[in-house]
Amino acid sequence: MTSNHRLKIGITCYPFVGGSGILASELGEQLARHGHEVHFISYEQPFRLRAGPRVFFHPVRANGYGLFKYPDYTLPFSVKIAEIAQERRLDVLHVHYAVPHATAALLARDMLPSNRRPKIVTTLHGTDTILFGRDPSYGPAIRHALEQSDAVTTVSEFLGQETQRLLDPGRPIEVIHNFFEPRAPVRPCEDVRRELGLRDSEALILHLSNLRPLKRIDRMLEAIARVRRTDSFKLVILAGGDFGPYHPLVERLGLAERIVIRERVSDIEDYLEAADLGLFTSDIESFCLSILECMAFATPVVATAVGGIPEVVEPGRTGLLVSADDRAPDTLARAIEKLLADHARRAAMGAAAQARARKNFSAAAIIPRYQELYRRVCSASPRNQRAFGITKIKKTVDSLLC
Repeated sequence: MTSNHRLKIGITCYPFVGGSGILASELGEQLARHGHEVHFISYEQPFRLRAGPRVFFHPVRANGYGLFKYPDYTLPFSVKIAEIAQERRLDVLHVHYAVPHATAALLARDMLPSNRRPKIVTTLHGTDTILFGRDPSYGPAIRHALEQSDAVTTVSEFLGQETQRLLDPGRPIEVIHNFFEPRAPVRPCEDVRRELGLRDSEALILHLSNLRPLKRIDRMLEAIARVRRTDSFKLVILAGGDFGPYHPLVERLGLAERIVIRERVSDIEDYLEAADLGLFTSDIESFCLSILECMAFATPVVATAVGGIPEVVEPGRTGLLVSADDRAPDTLARAIEKLLADHARRAAMGAAAQARARKNFSAAAIIPRYQELYRRVCSASPRNQRAFGITKIKKTVDSLLC
């Protein structure tokens, strides 16, 4: 298959606010700009997906039959995948998350004639390994999906190693880091700061996330409450979830005047352009796309040194990382204070962060790697793939008999 061959690619992902859906959406848009035809298949249009030439969306309708105690999504999903794969003659199904996307894609592939089966590329983003991979109700199904995919990728070295350790799929896993290609801000920086109620002397500390428990919003608020320069900043949270549960803590810590919440923001570039510092206090992260989004706008970060974050941030050069063994709110507060007090250091770190983002985590750096992967799996010998599958089945049977 030649390097200029145009592919028809199906993409499945969770459409809500989160790194996997955002990455999948941006990947699809970039692939379309390279001339490929891209079909998104999900229960609703991904949050940040924007319509454009060669980008299509196909909704999945899940039926709530009374026979089922719980609504079923995987079977209608797999039928829709098979329908689109057959109708649009897809070459590749790129599924983001193993549950339920890879398992549904495998079922869809088996529904199709042998000469019309697309290749399956599964990308793991974290939860399907770190959470579901430990669950005996899901782990074997995830392992099977990885074994039967034509290729498997992860978004960080950390996640690749965790996947091998927890799931032992017995196959190579390719690391292709996340990327971010920023759009031009819509509003001037001054307008954004005015809307947020920031004075000229105040720094804008920015946090973007879906507010899931592992993001440790409580720790972030506790850290902000311990920053001694209380009149020098405001914390702006772009919330991809309901911030309501944290309002009592905000009141108890006396932070109501220091924090601004914006929910389900799609034009994040407006806020990234206005930010002075990013803040991320997670317990675990496979990569943390939000950090990369800050870096792309020359914004250094303070973050916990967990999971794949040290692969993104160069400590002391593009941001400050707090050790996983010492991530107390006081320690985070001292790191925040250092950068609030030193504008020149912030600017130097921001410039280095932006240069690193462009070199290592831009569309120009990452999209060719996905294109090469698609072409490689599409050109792979069916005989070699079948032999690999037989070897994996034999290994699974042997392990069950032991």
